[in-house]
Amino acid sequence: MEINDLKKQKYLGDKGMIVLIAVLSAFIPLSMDVYLPALPTMTEYFRASQSIINLTLIMFFIFFGFGTLFWGPLSDKHGRKPIVLIGLSIYTVASFLCSLSSSVYLLIAFRALQAFGGGAASSVATALVKDVYSGRKRESVLAVVQSMVVISPAVAPVVGSFLLNVTSWRGVFVAQALIGISALAGSLALQETIVEKSSASVMRTIGRLGVVLKNMRFTSLLLIFSTMSIPALAFITASSYIYQENFHLSSQVYSYYFAFNALGMLFGPLIYIRLSNYYKRTTIINTCFALTIISGLLISLVGSYSPPLFAVTLVLSTVSGSAMRPPSAFLMLEQQQGDTGSVSSLMGSFATVMGSVGMGIVSLSSNNQIAVIGVLNIILGLICGAVWLYLSSRPYLKQATAD
Repeated sequence: MEINDLKKQKYLGDKGMIVLIAVLSAFIPLSMDVYLPALPTMTEYFRASQSIINLTLIMFFIFFGFGTLFWGPLSDKHGRKPIVLIGLSIYTVASFLCSLSSSVYLLIAFRALQAFGGGAASSVATALVKDVYSGRKRESVLAVVQSMVVISPAVAPVVGSFLLNVTSWRGVFVAQALIGISALAGSLALQETIVEKSSASVMRTIGRLGVVLKNMRFTSLLLIFSTMSIPALAFITASSYIYQENFHLSSQVYSYYFAFNALGMLFGPLIYIRLSNYYKRTTIINTCFALTIISGLLISLVGSYSPPLFAVTLVLSTVSGSAMRPPSAFLMLEQQQGDTGSVSSLMGSFATVMGSVGMGIVSLSSNNQIAVIGVLNIILGLICGAVWLYLSSRPYLKQATAD
């Protein structure tokens, strides 16, 4: 099924709409990854410990989770366009404030504000996909968007390293502010996609989150696939320290290794779309969980020997994790009729909250981060994979996974 005639975009068109959704979805990985090469420099500049500097990452994800929970339901009431414009404005101002921070604690606070605003972009992006597309077209758009999104983490560290050669870490946040301004300009061309807005009060609108969570078909899938964000974000948090301090590589060389891993994220959704022409969703997701466990074992056994070995053993779980994103997002969206903003909010917030758990775990294990990443992939791959095997055999998922 193609785009609903009532929701066609006069100014953006189909391709422009997909690009805008991808840009909005990319705010979180871009906001985090572009300044990863600067983390060791910031540790020295502020004379702060690694755990304190990592709070700029952890608090970002926590407040991003709060932001998505707040903005998503409001977009059901007030519309997608006004919410995304307000959120992007907050994000842009906060990015400039980050560049002006005089202490690490101010930076942490402004990063939290930046994340809160960015939450609007992320929650609205997923809602737009469900508003405008349906059926196989929706899943295809989810895959294309996911592939475009991960271009940002592939490019961002390289850009961050380049910026560090010509400016300080403050310039990295100025660049983020400029990205926010660009996204604002694109969002102004967006035409509203909601046919019927919620007439409930603000509190009742936000209370719809609880109604959606009572749908155990949705919530069970939400918990499974959100939990798999833990090992992924553990790696992102520790990556600059692993490559620059453990393996003694420069920030530029580190960015290349990180880009290699991000390319795995890029190909994951594309691989899924190709395989989905021949295999059921269930089979592909089962295989992804198995490969994640194998990757964890390899990381634990040989990942600490050299940078190439670590990168190669890790990319297996990276590809598997990103390949699961389109079918898992599709299945979660299919479980709930209506309350699209709330569904999108919960998908975004749970993933980031779980991701912040991974950040916290790896930050507390600074002496053995490679082994921690390997063990997380093994344990969570086994647990989530086993629960998924049980749920995928239930009647309400059999048809969806077979289509």
